[in-house]
Amino acid sequence: MSNLPLIFIDGDQGTTGLQINERLRGRSDLRLLSLPAAERKDVRRRAEAINTADIALLCLPDAAAREAVALVDNPKVRIIDASSAHRTDPGWTYGFPEMSSDQPSRIATALRVTNPGCYPTGAIALLRPLVQAGLVPPDYPLAIHAVSGYSGGGRTQVEQYEGEHAANAAPFVTYGLGLQHKHPPEMQLHADLTQRPVFVPSYGAFRQGIVLTIALQARLLPAHASKESLRAALESHYAGARHVKVLTAGQSATTERLDPTAHNNSNDMTLGVFGSDQEGHFLLCAVFDNLGKGASGAAVQNLDLMLHGA
Repeated sequence: MSNLPLIFIDGDQGTTGLQINERLRGRSDLRLLSLPAAERKDVRRRAEAINTADIALLCLPDAAAREAVALVDNPKVRIIDASSAHRTDPGWTYGFPEMSSDQPSRIATALRVTNPGCYPTGAIALLRPLVQAGLVPPDYPLAIHAVSGYSGGGRTQVEQYEGEHAANAAPFVTYGLGLQHKHPPEMQLHADLTQRPVFVPSYGAFRQGIVLTIALQARLLPAHASKESLRAALESHYAGARHVKVLTAGQSATTERLDPTAHNNSNDMTLGVFGSDQEGHFLLCAVFDNLGKGASGAAVQNLDLMLHGA
């Protein structure tokens, strides 16, 4: 019998599950456990699979993810949850390796890892280093705007844009107008904010990719905050990071537009600081794939840490 670790993806036919499957296919350092189509919703068979696996990845709606965790009775089973069910739970390790210098080792040894949300990945990547550097006050009145590809809405939304009625799909949609989206608590907690940020999400008629922007005003920042000091703090935090890059001053000066699809099908993310010191207006930007660094790519990055260490 093989000693290779056994990986089970619960929900392997959803958008994230399919992408994780694709990323793991053909790897020689693990084995994938799959259930036949007729057994994927059989609670008994799912419980057997979860408790047989070394690591189970949950690609499920929040309620189903909680139910899956409740099925665990093997104390050695390790879980990566791609849903939002546990992202603010102190009993779970937050699966954003670049968040701090010791986060990779925490993920590597954790029994329970919660994958970040797609939008929070960009917001936390930009804000946490700046809050910790004392450049953005933790109570700053933040408004976070983000535009994602339609795949962020899952299979139902993909069908709207790729199915037989695709010609009727809206070119652009802003939603969450009641400002009660599930992501702000996650952003607030992991970015070290003391106030809940305003979050305005949108999606467009492109399959995948995200541009997330956060505007800052110098008059509400410490006196030493500038375009260069903001950039320098990000550069310092992500120095040596494999998957997160910060645009240099020269690159920022020649960048005139941001393409949300620039990192599609990768686990990479680019951060940038734009704006005008003269006007006292700054713009923080993150570009990444909502299905990559925002979902399946991050899950596989966490899986590799759990399998092979930091």
